[in-house]
Amino acid sequence: MAGLTGVNKSLIVFAALVVVLAGIKSASVIVIPFILAAFIAIICNPLIKFFARYKIPKGIAVMLVVLIIVGLGVSLGGLVGQSINDFSQQLPEYKAQLKEEFIWLVDLASQYNILINKEQLISMFDPGKMVDVATNMLTGLGGVMANMFLIILTVIFMLFEGPLLSNKIHMALEDPDSKMKQIDRFLESINSYLAIKTLVSLATGIIVSVYLWVLNVDYFILWGVLAFMFNYIPNIGSIIAAVPAVLLALITQGPLIAGMVAAGYLTINTVMGNIVEPKFLGKGLGLSTLVVFLSLIFWGWLLGTVGMLLSVPLTMIVKIGLETSIEGKWVATLLGSGEDSAMR
Repeated sequence: MAGLTGVNKSLIVFAALVVVLAGIKSASVIVIPFILAAFIAIICNPLIKFFARYKIPKGIAVMLVVLIIVGLGVSLGGLVGQSINDFSQQLPEYKAQLKEEFIWLVDLASQYNILINKEQLISMFDPGKMVDVATNMLTGLGGVMANMFLIILTVIFMLFEGPLLSNKIHMALEDPDSKMKQIDRFLESINSYLAIKTLVSLATGIIVSVYLWVLNVDYFILWGVLAFMFNYIPNIGSIIAAVPAVLLALITQGPLIAGMVAAGYLTINTVMGNIVEPKFLGKGLGLSTLVVFLSLIFWGWLLGTVGMLLSVPLTMIVKIGLETSIEGKWVATLLGSGEDSAMR
């Protein structure tokens, strides 16, 4: 009987989860700007605390942060938008050149008795489609950012309400004393993870832009922004971000520069991902590679482009939340990379 009760409870939880996900999917037009606003507010919260240390009033601090966000968004958005438009106009020509380069590689392989069917291989592996993946995601994000006014307004209210959130949760619980430490640790972990991850991603994007500018690769600001956004997706993101720049360098400047671009991306992402980021985040917040890939598919299906870009931060929030509860720790362990468990 107890086993039957357990099965029924699991079925009810699963059914409730399906209903919630279906609701989020159908209300994605509202949910996506809200999630993006929450993400921006969490990242900006350390700036509010920084201004508070210098006795700057809360209202002025929030306005300063909003002005910084809008200023950066408008200036960077203008540059990136122009680059996307120019790149989109040149894209058919780039694809044709890529196909020619691809055929040249197949012909080169045939000289060494590596016989490959050109038509079949090109139909299975179109290099132009890899460029489409990155540009389509940028275009999709631009569509979401059309709701900029709503997002900024939500960010302002969140920044004002942020410090009160912890107290409200404590008051809402039946036994606030027993849960207080878990809630504080949960909120602190989310703030710390997103702030550090954003700084590392920002540094990655800047270094990539400067490196590509030195190599005289076209649209270097666009590829830097792409590297910044895709750095939120470990392993997979860095590959997706690198492909367009490497292919563009290949068709405009030749194999040597393309190889240097690929080597630069590899070096930058290896240093930032394996040395800098673990130094500040530690290894305890890691996700397994399989979970990263599955979360990319799941959140992309649920929330579109924004879900794909924020797939790992969203999964990390779920993981941190599960770690703070006794019942959910085993699920958090399954989501993790296993390195922290092996060390223990």
